[in-house]
Amino acid sequence: MGERTRKRVVIAGGGISGLTAAFYVRNALERRHIEADISIVEKSDLFGGKIRTLHRDGFVIEQGPDSFLARKLSMIELTRDLGLEGELTGTNPKANKTYIVHKGKLQRMPKGLVLGVPTEMKPFLGSELVSPAGKARAAMDFMLPRRKETGDESVGDFFERRLGKEVLHHIAEPILAGIYAGDARKLSLEATFPQFQQAEQKYGSLMKGMTASRLNTPPPSPVTEAIPFMHRKSVFLTYRRGLVTILEGLRNALEDTIDIQAAVQELVRDNDQYVIGLDQGERLEADAVILAMPAFAIAPLLGQMPEAQWLGKMDYVSVANVVLAYDKEAMTHPLDGSGFVIPRTEGRFITACTWTSSKWLHTAPEGKALIRCYVGRAGDQGWKELSDEEIVRRVRQDVAELMGIEAEPLFVEIARLNHSMPQYEVGHVERIRQLREALQTTMPGVYVTGPAFEGVGIPDSVRQAKAAAEAAATYLAGGF
Repeated sequence: MGERTRKRVVIAGGGISGLTAAFYVRNALERRHIEADISIVEKSDLFGGKIRTLHRDGFVIEQGPDSFLARKLSMIELTRDLGLEGELTGTNPKANKTYIVHKGKLQRMPKGLVLGVPTEMKPFLGSELVSPAGKARAAMDFMLPRRKETGDESVGDFFERRLGKEVLHHIAEPILAGIYAGDARKLSLEATFPQFQQAEQKYGSLMKGMTASRLNTPPPSPVTEAIPFMHRKSVFLTYRRGLVTILEGLRNALEDTIDIQAAVQELVRDNDQYVIGLDQGERLEADAVILAMPAFAIAPLLGQMPEAQWLGKMDYVSVANVVLAYDKEAMTHPLDGSGFVIPRTEGRFITACTWTSSKWLHTAPEGKALIRCYVGRAGDQGWKELSDEEIVRRVRQDVAELMGIEAEPLFVEIARLNHSMPQYEVGHVERIRQLREALQTTMPGVYVTGPAFEGVGIPDSVRQAKAAAEAAATYLAGGF
């Protein structure tokens, strides 16, 4: 029997990571003139993972992530590669205020905050978010020595060491930990915000380092030319019809892939190939495999590897978002910004609120308003036992007390996102390095990607998936 010429690639997981991996591995193989059959295995009947866009009564409602960072260019590249540049849209430039709840009231974030780090002293010193003693403690950052140890530490320990407890609890924690719905005392600094570590080591001061990075903006990249001119200064981007646009673009580009609705239960190496066992009893053969699933779903497939044991123990936090639509005339608060975050110390049910129709002008019809409230974070998962009705009641109570909005909403949409936020605990980066080295030796041709590894944002997923796809294509071409 002659040697089979067509390669077989199996991608486990049909979220943004899996779809992106499929798109880029197909392109990479075509560039190398390698013919291949690409299969995407997804256990649910819905591709796209946590990305969910709902169109209702003229509103554009995101029930998962609502946007992506413009500076992370992997998402812009994918948008351009799919020919969707014209669909991009940025935030409302007039919605440039952001608030933090402090002592039960909305306080404006001081100008110059960069990821919770003050880079302009006058607005910070004039803020009521931190006491005079807390401000004096933060100023010690200019004099404190660099950390001598080179290993990882938690975000919370780092901020307390550099800027003190008040800045940590009242400013940094609700901003930084909110991105991961995590516990700042457990989140890995190296895995989440390595730029802070680098700023301390280079400048001897976190505030000096972040001020320098803010002033030294990188030159425009050719990739950013794909962004419509009017939106090039926007920190966040999305699409006029919502994030579903990128899913539709990927699905249209992947018409020639094989979709299989099943759960992957087994991955076995068979000489230079792999056999993937599905829950329906079917078995797939593959020359390369990309695992684009949550850590807890990948763990059983790599159970024989000591370096993969941590995947099954990785903590995931569940969150929910509650979207409320109103007539604009019912708003008793001006919604004059993008929204607010809430420190744990405030004891509120919601963790943050986005004034969606102010931040994104395309999301609500004329005369209407849309707000989105977030529920759930590490150490606060009791909401999962509540009914939708009770969740909405508690959300509306916070909305009334914090913004004075007591009007009956036109409608409410609630989305529960169970096990959606992987927690990068201290030592995370080193664990990934060991796992990938072990895979290359023990299971060459198998790659892991997704939010469990190097970033929870959509651009992070896209960047990792593209890297996994290129690695798989190189492997199939006879490389390493």
